Amino acid sequence: MGLTYTLRECADFLGARLKGDPKCVIVGLNTLQDASTGDLAFLANKVYRKLLQSTAASAVIMEPHFAEEYTGNALLLDNPYVGYARITSWFNKAPQSPQGVHPTALIAESASISPQVSIGPYVVVGESVTIEAGVTIGAGTYIGDHSSIGKDTWISTNVSIYHGVCIGSNVIIHSSAVIGADGFGFANEQGRWIKIHQLGGVEIGDRVEIGACTTVDRGALNNTIIEDGVILDNHVQVAHNVRIGKNSALAAYAGISGSTSIGENCVFAAKSGTVGHITICDQVVATAQCGITRSIDKPGLYSSNLMASEASKWRKNAVRFGQLDDIARRLNKLEKNQK
Repeated sequence: MGLTYTLRECADFLGARLKGDPKCVIVGLNTLQDASTGDLAFLANKVYRKLLQSTAASAVIMEPHFAEEYTGNALLLDNPYVGYARITSWFNKAPQSPQGVHPTALIAESASISPQVSIGPYVVVGESVTIEAGVTIGAGTYIGDHSSIGKDTWISTNVSIYHGVCIGSNVIIHSSAVIGADGFGFANEQGRWIKIHQLGGVEIGDRVEIGACTTVDRGALNNTIIEDGVILDNHVQVAHNVRIGKNSALAAYAGISGSTSIGENCVFAAKSGTVGHITICDQVVATAQCGITRSIDKPGLYSSNLMASEASKWRKNAVRFGQLDDIARRLNKLEKNQK
């Protein structure tokens, strides 16, 4: 049997107001729909409000104004989703790696490694690498020369970290991510591409999470910079010399072109992206598939592309989009003639 907690312990941990039995036993987390006895559920979206009366959960995390319509045990919080997020740490079943260096790992003699680390099978650590206490590195990962990894960072299996990469503390990097690959830099000489060697590195701040198969390219001259608290989903592309400000979030397949600067607390939804060499201010939200082609200096919600519609209608509208410039010119001419 796994760990068990009382509802009082849960309330104290979350700083929640408790309604009901403080001795109620909690053994896991679940949704309102799938919960059973012993589960703690949460109501973070009013769409699921109708499930409150039928849920079998032993307790529910909810906003205080829902308390009157629910007769069961509850933890009352202004932001139930944050409460749910925080308490997931109590029920995390991910295996813990044993401390120490696996005998198959290949560690350069010049590397400086804390004794309080976990380095898995077939890990390669290059020259003059620094790895601080509490770091976990999964099997098959490569750490390039002159890179550094801060305290309590967790790096999964088969991650490739090139030379000259600086990673902060409490960072999470998932499998098959690539940090510090060359940026896409080439000069064209009479039809022949000449490679521009990428001379910068990558700086990753504290409490950053980088998803599986995501790539963060090294800078051409200066470093690519990912500031504290940034979260990158799976399959995100961050090009050379990009700067992403604190606590910004990029969802799957977002792509940021070279030398773009993104402010703090920005959100890029799935498949959104930018052209290169632009600046985006703080507090910008780009909706799914949004393509940003010029700098933004006003916080807010930005969209582009077309919403899905029936194919026959979409084709007609696509033709009309191509006619908009001609229509606008004709309209301007008519308005001038009427004056």
